[in-house]
Amino acid sequence: MASQHPAPSSDVAQNANLIRNHPESGHLKILLVLLLVPSCRRHTHTNGADQMALTDTFIRQAKWSGTKAGDKHSDGGGLYLLVNAVGKYWRLNYRFVGKQKTLAIGVYPAVPLSAARKTRDRARELLAAGKNPGAEKQEAAKLAKRAAGALFEVVAREWLATSASTRGAATQQRVVSWFERDVFPLIGNVPVNSVRPPDILDVMQRMQARGIIDSMRRVLAYISKVFELAMVKELVERDPTTGIAAQLQQRNEGHFAALTKPVEVGGLIRAIHGYQGHPYCRAALKLAPLVFVRPHMLRHAEWSEINLEAGEWRIPAEKMKMQNDHIVPLAWQAVGILRDIHAVTGSRQYVFPSIRHDGRPMSENTINAALRSLGYDGEVMTGHGFRAMARTLLDEELG
Repeated sequence: MASQHPAPSSDVAQNANLIRNHPESGHLKILLVLLLVPSCRRHTHTNGADQMALTDTFIRQAKWSGTKAGDKHSDGGGLYLLVNAVGKYWRLNYRFVGKQKTLAIGVYPAVPLSAARKTRDRARELLAAGKNPGAEKQEAAKLAKRAAGALFEVVAREWLATSASTRGAATQQRVVSWFERDVFPLIGNVPVNSVRPPDILDVMQRMQARGIIDSMRRVLAYISKVFELAMVKELVERDPTTGIAAQLQQRNEGHFAALTKPVEVGGLIRAIHGYQGHPYCRAALKLAPLVFVRPHMLRHAEWSEINLEAGEWRIPAEKMKMQNDHIVPLAWQAVGILRDIHAVTGSRQYVFPSIRHDGRPMSENTINAALRSLGYDGEVMTGHGFRAMARTLLDEELG
């Protein structure tokens, strides 16, 4: 079928008539061809005639002629638009290992002209590298389908199982607990190749908001291991955890030295119970790991706030700068420590009064000095570290 070309403009037609009728301008008749031909844009159809590059307008207006095989409009380099009764399709003809092949690129307008040309150019690059564009497309589709069916939780549980031998039973249980509590609820049902850095950052920031900084960083490292497995299985091309750590709270910002390993904490508790210093300080040291309050609140504890019979320490709202009182449950061990010190300081305002100044609470440095005397300097453990210690152990050991 011949292409439908637009008629020459009226100006071109008028000039053509003048040239044709001029008595001494026979040699100008050649110009008539030059005037008429450029005004027509040609495209190759099924008959294989010469062509020029397609345009968006031509593609949009192209109609099926009714031929059984459909109409082919070439854009060059093997790329052509096939128009038939159903729609408009992009195809690419190429030769590989001496054989003619055709690559299906997509349907117009879902795949516009610009995208079709990019695919053609990419196919040329593959051919230059000795690769078959058609085979590469099939392999990519196969991998995409397989990755889409592999949820993050499925891959993560495979990693948890295959790497379990590198961890002790207690550690394995803790790691599984982290994934089940903090990770799977957010990204477990997401295909592993669809997990993006913002998704992982959300998981980390939720853990960070709970103050479990050490646990958060360990979980990030474990998620990275899951993506390493996914890359080996060709489910993903990159690890989306890259760069996440830099966006999180740094460990040394607002961080107070604290022991977080059970064996080390056990040694600290035994050292505290063997402390032979002042009874006020000894009682405060024993109570600190049982109540998880800030050192300031512990030092400023008043007997009027403590109900030993109910096993309750009620810190007034105004003291906490909150709307409601802060209630601290007292375990029987804590009640026992307080009963012992009550015999010494029960008649005073503060549970742990200043050793040197009557009417004042214990100084801020007293507990830290006692820890140093036990061999725990400020780089290892501080009074502020009891809260961090409790937070980490409760999260990692008890879940």
